[in-house]
Amino acid sequence: MGMHKLPAKARGVIAVRADASGDVNQILAALQKDWKSFKDTQAEKDKEVSAKFDDVITTEKMERINSSVSDLQAAVDQANAKMAALEMAGGPEAEKDPEYSASFKAHMRKGDVQASLNKGTDSEGGYLAPVEWDRTIVDRLVEISPMRQIAEVRKVGKSGFTKLINQGGTGSGWVGETDTRPETATPNLVAFTLGNGEIYANPGATQQMLDDSEIDLEAWLAGEVDTEFAEQEGAAFVAGNGSNKPSGFLSFATGGVNAGKNPLGAVEVLPAAGMSAVTEDELLDMIYDIPSSYSAGARFVMNRKSIGKIRKLRDADGRQLWQPSTQAGEPSMLLAYPLTELPDMPDMATGALSIGFGNFKRGYLIMDRKGVRVLRDPFTAKPKVLFYTTKRVGGAVDDPRGLRVLRHA
Repeated sequence: MGMHKLPAKARGVIAVRADASGDVNQILAALQKDWKSFKDTQAEKDKEVSAKFDDVITTEKMERINSSVSDLQAAVDQANAKMAALEMAGGPEAEKDPEYSASFKAHMRKGDVQASLNKGTDSEGGYLAPVEWDRTIVDRLVEISPMRQIAEVRKVGKSGFTKLINQGGTGSGWVGETDTRPETATPNLVAFTLGNGEIYANPGATQQMLDDSEIDLEAWLAGEVDTEFAEQEGAAFVAGNGSNKPSGFLSFATGGVNAGKNPLGAVEVLPAAGMSAVTEDELLDMIYDIPSSYSAGARFVMNRKSIGKIRKLRDADGRQLWQPSTQAGEPSMLLAYPLTELPDMPDMATGALSIGFGNFKRGYLIMDRKGVRVLRDPFTAKPKVLFYTTKRVGGAVDDPRGLRVLRHA
């Protein structure tokens, strides 16, 4: 029973297009079949436990199916991310500059610098990539960066972003029709500045490769850069300390390095009694601890190992708390809320903040400073030409009131 190999197109980042939903449907069918096998095997294990018998073969079988379910659900999640990125690609920022793009590609291939390219020159000899290149890289990051899929992403034109937060203090009162209206107290506004850091990649290619006119330089650069950027971003969005990098949402939790930075307070921490486990009641406490105004759009976040443990939890009536995706575009669910796998979340362990819950769209802000810069370096690694590529990215908790994290004993 169970355990399916992923179809070839489901391995890695799935090449799913809007007209190719059949591939996703195949994965969904395999996921549902393996999920049934998992539940059947768990019921079999329950009978063994009741009989005070522990068959290691049954345990190993359940773990194998659990791993297969994880792989298939991850494939569905990747397909969903791909489709979301394709939808975003048709946005309003479609500005292109054919002359500049052609000059830039000529510079990448041969080092030729035409007059039209000078407008992209900076003081360090780098060149601002064409707008469509910037968008290609960002779209690829959306595909493979879960935080970019669930958080608010905003493009900024300066080194940072400052917002005014109303801490309350506005006065009011009841009056009659002809009563005077004395001045009331004014609100207390506090500035909260979110900075950014610089992320880089340094892919290389031989000159012969660049001379090949059939190479799609835009796709090649994006393919070389996106995975490295996504890995670095992912870790920073979760737990970055804000030093030359984004401030991760866990760093704003009570006791974290940035707990006192946001004028609205820290992200509240709820306790888990187990050192490496969690209960249904503790998950429910997270759900009902956030204000109701944040619950629409709220979700759970955790890593793969934690999801594997959560998948085994059942309620008092024997129903699984976790449910797989049933159709393309929908995530897996935990206690009726979407669940997003964040690889950089800590494992369930003593003192770890292993699970997050809340409205990340309102709670966490990612800032992309417009423009990817590329420096062509034909000297450092001959016979390769290196392309030192940088992008300025920031991130911080924007509104901690709708976020919660769970800390193990």
